[in-house]
Amino acid sequence: MRNKREIFILAAVFISILVALYFDASIVRIISLIRTNFLNSFFLGITFLSSEIIIFFLLTSMFLWSENKRKWILPLWLTLFLSAVVGFLLKITVQRPRPFIAGIVSTLPNLMEKSFTTWNFSFPSFQSMLVFCALPILIKEFPKLKYFWITFAVLVAFSRVYFGLHFLSDVIAGGLIGYIIGTIVIKYEKENRKFSSFLRQAH
Repeated sequence: MRNKREIFILAAVFISILVALYFDASIVRIISLIRTNFLNSFFLGITFLSSEIIIFFLLTSMFLWSENKRKWILPLWLTLFLSAVVGFLLKITVQRPRPFIAGIVSTLPNLMEKSFTTWNFSFPSFQSMLVFCALPILIKEFPKLKYFWITFAVLVAFSRVYFGLHFLSDVIAGGLIGYIIGTIVIKYEKENRKFSSFLRQAH
């Protein structure tokens, strides 16, 4: 039953990516119309909190806080690393221009400066991959924080479209890819206990 539900959800997300691809330009234009100074400040804060360094240290600290959860630190690091590698490879392969670079919408000057590196293309959203790849492990080990992290992940994804840094299909695809990577790492660790064995040997 659970497998059927997961397949249904994956199919629904995949269809939503295809639909978003068709309406991407219109969606990013419409969302840009709701920008206000308050929302700019709010989503700039979300952007700062979802930076790679902060996410890495925040999640690592959470797992270090509890002795019996430390075995998941290495799988977490692997998940973040794989997401970074996959995201980078997809960006340089697809090379989709960001919405503001394509001239569809504008963005804030300070965000514009950080988005012109040669590999920093639009598809997929790396920030979305980063927050969603941690979801499977966090849901398993910190179920009480599940809805908090899901809300945060959705806000991160939305902020990328809000600022014209990504299209909607970029963030949906990034979130899906990240979640799948996190799920695969958890499944691998459950079946093989490689990281748990490594930590026991290290002690």
